[in-house]
Amino acid sequence: MKTSKNRLVTFATDHPKLIVILAALFTVLLAIPIPSAVIDTDPENMLRDDEPVRVVHSRIKEEFSLSDYLVLGFTGEKDLFAPDFTERLGLLVAEIEEMEGVVGDDVLAPSTVDDIYRTPDGSLVVGPLTEDRTGWDVQPTIAEKIEGNPVLRGKLASTDGRVVAIYIPLEAKTYAASVADQIETVMGTIGGFPTYHITGLPVAQDVFGQEMFKQMGISAPLAGLLIFLLLLVFFRKLQVVLAPMILAVMTVIWTMGLLILLGFPVHIMSSMIPIFLMPIAVLNSIHILSEFHERYQKSRSQREAILSTMQELYKPMIFTSLTTVVGFGSLMSAPIPPVRVFGAFVAIGVAIAWILSMTFNPAYAVLLSKRALSNFGRSDEGGSRLAAFMNGVGGFAQRRPRLVLVTAGVALVVAVVGITQITVNDNPIKWFKPSHPVRVAEQELGRHLAGTYMAYLEFDASDTPKQTVKTAPILTYMDGLQRRLEALPQVGATTGISDIVKKVRFELNDGNSETYAIPEDDSEIAQELFLYEVAGGDPDDLYKFINPGGDKAVLWIQLRNGDNRAVEEVVQTASAYMTEDAAPPGMRFDWGGLTYINVEWQQKMVGGMRNALLGSFGVVLVMMILLLRSFALGAMSMVPLSITIALVYGLVGLTGKPYDMPIAILSSLTLGLSVDFAIHFLKRGQEIFKRTKNVRATLDELFEEPARAIARNIVVIALGFVPLLFAALVPYVTVGVFFLAIMALSGTATFLILPSLVLLGGKKVFWPWGAREGTWKERPGGANPAVKEA
Repeated sequence: MKTSKNRLVTFATDHPKLIVILAALFTVLLAIPIPSAVIDTDPENMLRDDEPVRVVHSRIKEEFSLSDYLVLGFTGEKDLFAPDFTERLGLLVAEIEEMEGVVGDDVLAPSTVDDIYRTPDGSLVVGPLTEDRTGWDVQPTIAEKIEGNPVLRGKLASTDGRVVAIYIPLEAKTYAASVADQIETVMGTIGGFPTYHITGLPVAQDVFGQEMFKQMGISAPLAGLLIFLLLLVFFRKLQVVLAPMILAVMTVIWTMGLLILLGFPVHIMSSMIPIFLMPIAVLNSIHILSEFHERYQKSRSQREAILSTMQELYKPMIFTSLTTVVGFGSLMSAPIPPVRVFGAFVAIGVAIAWILSMTFNPAYAVLLSKRALSNFGRSDEGGSRLAAFMNGVGGFAQRRPRLVLVTAGVALVVAVVGITQITVNDNPIKWFKPSHPVRVAEQELGRHLAGTYMAYLEFDASDTPKQTVKTAPILTYMDGLQRRLEALPQVGATTGISDIVKKVRFELNDGNSETYAIPEDDSEIAQELFLYEVAGGDPDDLYKFINPGGDKAVLWIQLRNGDNRAVEEVVQTASAYMTEDAAPPGMRFDWGGLTYINVEWQQKMVGGMRNALLGSFGVVLVMMILLLRSFALGAMSMVPLSITIALVYGLVGLTGKPYDMPIAILSSLTLGLSVDFAIHFLKRGQEIFKRTKNVRATLDELFEEPARAIARNIVVIALGFVPLLFAALVPYVTVGVFFLAIMALSGTATFLILPSLVLLGGKKVFWPWGAREGTWKERPGGANPAVKEA
């Protein structure tokens, strides 16, 4: 044995108790920080703090005193604005204004906003919406007042008054869940409210964080239990299969402990680390158990069996671990910080699993009693169902290699067609299932009101000739852009300083519809804004749309649909308008809002994941060529991976599933794992061929223990993710579904396509570079050095 290659293994078998004690000690120490984990589900943090879009968004919020909103909506069978409901709503709003985390002065509710109207004697009045209009004999309903005010229309109530909403500004998004809980408590105390809904991106993010933590607390242990049961079925010895399970748990604890100890928060991405590592951590252990399973009954010596097993598997395991590290490590080049953290720590976890496989597994094997290993190795003999199935698969691949390759070619063409149909889209609200209260609330309020998503477009006139937005050309331009955007189905309403000017002018001219327009005279605009304030309008309300200096204004764009594609269409429509109808000279525009930030990080993720995948693909290809010492085998090893990636993403396009964050991440998982099966298949095939000198004999032997070990890995990894199929959160379900597809496709490609390519390549396919017939020598202690086809 070459101890230089296996010093870890030799040390572990010589000092097994020390290894077990050290592993336990590290596990305890790294488990200590885990309870102090900080949860972060803020989509803004998908981008760096200094990312331009975040800087602009923060500046717009600060300059116009804007906040992220929680939306509380009520639905009923008739007009809700009866005196009883209005009174209860007023009491609720008063309580909400005093809650911690709420910007009380900025709550938008029927009891807090102003009505704009003209009295019979010609005076302009800006007064409380819920009070009767002075001098009016026939009082309009509250719903009618809202409908007649462009600043409020579509926001606070539906036209028929059956849906009423309150917009609750938060001091910080982290208050969303606690404020929602407090609101429900107060409503229960007051009593008598109709059906209600609470939604908005901040509350969705906060609730997702809570459920994410619960989900991982359920799914990871369930995955571990399922893997344990599968291993027990495969190997039939409780004491034996405990080793990989202990190893997997230690891997998860070490990795998550390091992540938290180093000060990283647990984001949606890093929350998936345990469920990813649990099955990946046992990969090497399954190969070790499978080989040890075969060898123990021959030697009856634990130490001899484990040392010969590790010698046989050393190279394949180190390269499979390295390729998985490269696959996930490639995510560190992504422009999304949480994705980089996820990739880095899964890669660290894989490295930890390899170290433990090299040390803990051998130590554990040596410490096992003879009684624990009695009859071990006799439960998976040639007549077993798995052996029979793998022999059948191998026989089919050898009998029909051309059929296999033609079928793979046709599937690849179909996959390419599907890939061309992929659409990139995401929406944090849709991370919940359709039946979730947050999702139901978003749908209900979006159906009846202007929507619960907000984007902001800033107009900066500081470089224009008059250095103010309060000019007829600029407000006319803004008004024209509003009309263009409101024609889009996803836009529920737009609101700007132009609406206040038009409303005041309309009221001052006795409700003449012809005057509901931007004045042509700049002085008239200034006069109408002055009259608005004199009539009782709060300047702070104006400053939500125009800054005190008057050189900047912001347009509120309220959306019924917060999908990235819907928001992109809004941005593109605005850009097209700016191109077709030239903006006033010197005017600058900037976008803000959580919906716009979501679009930006999604675009960065798509480009970043594509570049990461291409880069890591090239690195893994070079590693395969070096490992196998063959350009042909190196390229061949990438075929199952390439076919799997193409088919998985072709399936995404053909089924109409949007390309979102979980699917983007799965590309690296595909690369890291699909090539593992090819490594074990081709590397061990190369070693077997040195002995058999015959391609078909080599394939026959490959479809014995090596193929069974690979098949066990496929089953364990695939079924290890089954608990995610029952998750309440859509991203986890997506990972579970596509993981099953990845394992099925990559396993099929390994067992069918690789043998077919080997057969068509002939006897030279296993030769390393520089080898010629009669010159390829076996390693010391090997068989006949001559290489001849039998």
